[in-house]
Amino acid sequence: MNSLFSKDERHLAKNLSALLACNPFTPARRELERTILGDNYQEPRSMHRELPRRRLFSPNLAKLGIAAKLAEKTRSSILERRQKGKLAARDFNLYRDLVFLALFDEVREPFIEKIERAHVEEEEREDHGTLYRSFAKRFEWFFPAKDNLSPPDFSAPHLFAVFFQVRRAFYHIFDSIVGNSSAMEALRARVWESVFTHDMLRYQRSLYGRLGDITTFISGPSGTGKELVARAIGLSRFIPFEEKQGKFAGDFLSAFHPINLSALSETLLESELFGHAKGAFTGALQDRKGYFETCGPHGSVFLDEITETKPEAQVKLLRVLQTRRFQRLGDVKSIRFEGKVMAATNRDLAEEMQSGRFREDFYYRLCANRIRTPSLGEVLQDSPGELEYLVSFISEHVAGPDEAPALAEETCKWIRGKLGLDYTWPGNFRELQQCVRNILIHREYHPDGIDGPGAGGKYLTEDLRRGKMSLDELQRRYVTLVYSRTGKYEETGRRLEIDRRTVKKYLDEELLQELLEN
Repeated sequence: MNSLFSKDERHLAKNLSALLACNPFTPARRELERTILGDNYQEPRSMHRELPRRRLFSPNLAKLGIAAKLAEKTRSSILERRQKGKLAARDFNLYRDLVFLALFDEVREPFIEKIERAHVEEEEREDHGTLYRSFAKRFEWFFPAKDNLSPPDFSAPHLFAVFFQVRRAFYHIFDSIVGNSSAMEALRARVWESVFTHDMLRYQRSLYGRLGDITTFISGPSGTGKELVARAIGLSRFIPFEEKQGKFAGDFLSAFHPINLSALSETLLESELFGHAKGAFTGALQDRKGYFETCGPHGSVFLDEITETKPEAQVKLLRVLQTRRFQRLGDVKSIRFEGKVMAATNRDLAEEMQSGRFREDFYYRLCANRIRTPSLGEVLQDSPGELEYLVSFISEHVAGPDEAPALAEETCKWIRGKLGLDYTWPGNFRELQQCVRNILIHREYHPDGIDGPGAGGKYLTEDLRRGKMSLDELQRRYVTLVYSRTGKYEETGRRLEIDRRTVKKYLDEELLQELLEN
């Protein structure tokens, strides 16, 4: 019996099939696309700068329509051979994967348009019924009820829901994590795995409804986009499609619930998370649902600055993670938590646990899926050319597309001339944003610790630049300068990566008083 595929078709089909299981933000994915597309392949480093980021994660996706052509040709061959028994499993699996790629290509642009409109309107009001009916019709066309063609592993509604999730993940990961450096590429790949795991096919089969039980823990310096990472994950969770109602079971835009724990008192924190019963405390005039209750099965609660919580609150949060149940303040009724928990910190967790401020058992419940956001210094050390791109990106958001090029050029000129390309950006991406805004408004930017209007700069940089400072003097002045900003031994030690005794050793009380007065 002749093979369903020619030698070249089988080779192409295998490579196309491999795309389904491959993380789209990894070098392996790019190599697959390069193999499939040959001379038509476009390098990601150039395309990231040139394309509207939200419209298309990669122009190479649009060129993969060859999967649809091969799927349609294979379908015809299958129907012609229906008297010859069922397809071999390997042939059916290749055909199934070609169909999935073809169907995804058909809904890719309609889905992105719906996602964009939802963000503009700040809620999802889209009617997905019309698009689904067209999708289901094509699904049935590719999988007709014939003796030699088994039904696929996934139903049309399930596949429709997975494709919408994939498109949301493309959109939100690419939109939230900007840049072409290897550090940012690795971060995008890590976030994708946090949504789908490293095995996309296994996720589609059985894990899509289980990952909410796995907590995601995000660490990294302040200003590196930890909440953006959490938001990208939260807005990309699986939401089933209800075929009879013609809509999804939830609104993805209302599925992300961030809360900054450091901004709340202990009682208010518990009320925000767990809710409270009427009369639970002074001012509790009526029953109130907390985030854990309103989150729903497709939502996520993001606990920012998790290390700011006291051990008593950590015990209660640990119980939620262990049992998936909680009670409102002042109530004994047990309520099930159905969503996903994400948490973040900018602190050194090893030091926090060693000091007793953070419970080890709580940490090990949080760290099943860890993500670290790189500092801007790491990004620029890896890819110095990223500075120009990031400044251009920020300038467009700050001043609009018409004024962005001039503002970006002015900002880069100031950075090169006044700060130097070796400036470490201690405030990370957030500081770079403020730099662009300062250049826009004042045509200058003087961060704390650099010569200029900022207090403290003259106490460090003038003698340092002239080479008139001993190592001991440099340590004394710098430790004192940082302490004048933080006011705490522990935070100063954390920033400088030294213990509090060393901070005390080098602290210059006379210089500190002068810094505080200025």
